[in-house]
Amino acid sequence: MEMPLLFILAGVTFLLVIGFAIWSKRATEKRMETGDAPKSTLAPDKDSRGKPADVK
Repeated sequence: MEMPLLFILAGVTFLLVIGFAIWSKRATEKRMETGDAPKSTLAPDKDSRGKPADVK
């Protein structure tokens, strides 16, 4: 009786992780398309002591 429940929970978790990855990828690509997106602190032409790009 426990195995079907385990498979259901694993399947739902897997689908949620895949859904979050797709959402995150689209958000990143949308931010990259805008010309005014802030640079990462890892970029060679940005000060590494600056505020990270994803912090508001």
